[in-house]
Amino acid sequence: MMRYARQMVLPELGEAGQQRLTDAHVLVVGAGGLGCPALQYLTGAGVGRITLIDGDRVEETNLHRQPIFAMRQIGQPKARAASAQMAALNPDVTVTPLTEWLTPANAPALVARADLVLDCADTFAVSLTLSDACMAAGRPLIAGSALALSGYALGCCGGAPSLRAVFPDLPLRGATCATAGVMGPVVGMIGALQAQMALAVLLGHDPSPLGRLVSLDAAAWRMGGFRFDRAPEPEAPLPFIAESQIAPGDLLVDLRAESAPFRADARHLPPERIAHLDPPEGARVVLACRTGLRAHNAGRDLQSIWPGRIALLALND
Repeated sequence: MMRYARQMVLPELGEAGQQRLTDAHVLVVGAGGLGCPALQYLTGAGVGRITLIDGDRVEETNLHRQPIFAMRQIGQPKARAASAQMAALNPDVTVTPLTEWLTPANAPALVARADLVLDCADTFAVSLTLSDACMAAGRPLIAGSALALSGYALGCCGGAPSLRAVFPDLPLRGATCATAGVMGPVVGMIGALQAQMALAVLLGHDPSPLGRLVSLDAAAWRMGGFRFDRAPEPEAPLPFIAESQIAPGDLLVDLRAESAPFRADARHLPPERIAHLDPPEGARVVLACRTGLRAHNAGRDLQSIWPGRIALLALND
């Protein structure tokens, strides 16, 4: 146990705490800028089992903020490449790579098998899907997001309010690392903070990071945050579904003007015309866009004027 001697000497951890980490199973969603440091610190701390899911591949533009990958790994599936790196870091830890995307179809089973979940994917659809699955299964969720020179990490679900309670309203438009840019150390700090929150939850530290958000503003050299233990859950949240969960009779609406409809039986409708939609009685409306952001906001608008069922679909490129 010499590997863990410097953390076991902590009174908050000790031999019993190390055993709790050894027995733990963590689901990490995303092996990008947030997932890389989170994986390193969870693996280094001796978390016994980690399931890592990511459907992306290593790209050269990733490397400034995903330093666990090497040039020779460009083009490889991120989950598999990261798993190999973690095996070299700590052979005591089993990292199981899944080279697929997390979706509303596979999320419930993956969440149910884990003791704790890390959202390192940084997309609206994945974050809300994980929050819904973790609330249903009673699992704690450590979420994070970073863009440009700022970011945050928070602990939700597992007895604390959901991510939907913390962010009941989403922005009209969402920037990405490709459009807004990002500094590697900023993402690294948020990912490391997610790992620290996850370890604290697994070890039962008090006060718990569940119900707390910690923010970083690297431009102003300032950290902040707040507790949200009493944040109310939103009424009638709009669920995400996978394309495989589309049912006969669903009214499929593609909100993207930049692409052909994702299916032959889907109709085009720009978000600003959602009020003109006249769904047949008893139908479920499925609103689709690339990230889920337009679908969520259009769904909220439709929900205010139509009492029927609405589901959201994020279309991976």
